[in-house]
Amino acid sequence: MTAPMLGQSSKSPRRPSRLFYGWHVVYALLVISTMTAGFLFYNISVLLDAFVAQRGFPVSIASAATGAFFLSQAIAGALVGQIIDRVDAQKIIVVSAIVTAITLSAIALITSTWQLYIFYVVLGFCYGGCGLVTASTIVARWFETKRAQALSVASTGLSLGGIIITPLSAYFIKEVGLNVAGPWLGAAFALGVVPITLIIVRAHPRDLDLLPDGTQPLHGNDVNTHLSGIKFSEAWRTQYFAAITLCYLFSLGAQVGAIAHLFRLINTRSDARTAAIALAILAAMSLLGRLVAGQILSKIRARTFTVGAMAWQAASLAFLAFAQESQFLLVGAFLFGICIGTILMMQQLLLAEAFGSREYGRIYSVSQLVTVIGVAGGPALIGLLFDASGGYRLPYLVTAASTALGAAILGFVRNAKEPRH
Repeated sequence: MTAPMLGQSSKSPRRPSRLFYGWHVVYALLVISTMTAGFLFYNISVLLDAFVAQRGFPVSIASAATGAFFLSQAIAGALVGQIIDRVDAQKIIVVSAIVTAITLSAIALITSTWQLYIFYVVLGFCYGGCGLVTASTIVARWFETKRAQALSVASTGLSLGGIIITPLSAYFIKEVGLNVAGPWLGAAFALGVVPITLIIVRAHPRDLDLLPDGTQPLHGNDVNTHLSGIKFSEAWRTQYFAAITLCYLFSLGAQVGAIAHLFRLINTRSDARTAAIALAILAAMSLLGRLVAGQILSKIRARTFTVGAMAWQAASLAFLAFAQESQFLLVGAFLFGICIGTILMMQQLLLAEAFGSREYGRIYSVSQLVTVIGVAGGPALIGLLFDASGGYRLPYLVTAASTALGAAILGFVRNAKEPRH
């Protein structure tokens, strides 16, 4: 089945298709997440190094600006969560992508600290608009029984972006400089996101008279009675919501901080070529880990799996803290990469599994907004610890301890839906 063209009624009758249209949406979101991860999420590490090396910004200033990116991303995500039931998610993605392209194109204008912060804040808001909250909300609406598999496929782009796009971006920025690279990066981002969003992405299965998972065609407003789950006002008061949110405050903050500084850590201990290879390895292992997780999750409880993944992350960050030689740094990136995509995906799945899709956008966006305290503080804290200690050993040991704390919090609180033994 092909996607409706612009201007065509979204309520027109549709012939049965062997492939549920929700999977077309998932594959489109895979491409979109590849763009957002490659040009924004993983590229933040490359931009941090470039602003320090090419523009002379102190590490602590560039790191704090990176933290501002994640803070504004979470604020935007929370706003999106409040309006996504009233504003078409397709429009949110398109507007965010266009503003992102313009912002990247203006990178040559950044010469002072306040401009650097504005640049990161605007990019963060755009990432919040076309990133995880919007994409995972769309997937949660289209799928219920196959939600884990759909999320694992859609979020695979978060790894592909680091494998395909970020290394090219790093090479391009190094060869031609930020001034020349900016407009090209902006144009490539717009072309990679806007057309596929307009042509394929639909915010809700009801737009095509369908039920989640393609159960059967719908007519009228019957779909509204099918939405499962509880209201946000009930969900946020539960201990499980608090445990997930607090757990991710510590563990995801540690992860994002470590990723933001990984390129520079390896570049200072080895060279830029090894650092670029490490980012590609990191993203490749993230992709593999996420796909494997999508299969394992049918056989193991999501909470148990998440705690194990966080324990793995803590160990890998401790390994990176002590690694010095190129081969060991690459091994550290390999180990770290296995868990990062899975951990990021699991916050979405844990919340959807516990509270359903009825008000998932609000639930996830508010949880993410609280989590961003750690996410925004992670890069800045590592930068401050680097300046204070003169190296990355102490900062990465702190991230390992923070991850372990997050795992412990989640391990002690049970989802009310979990059977007791």
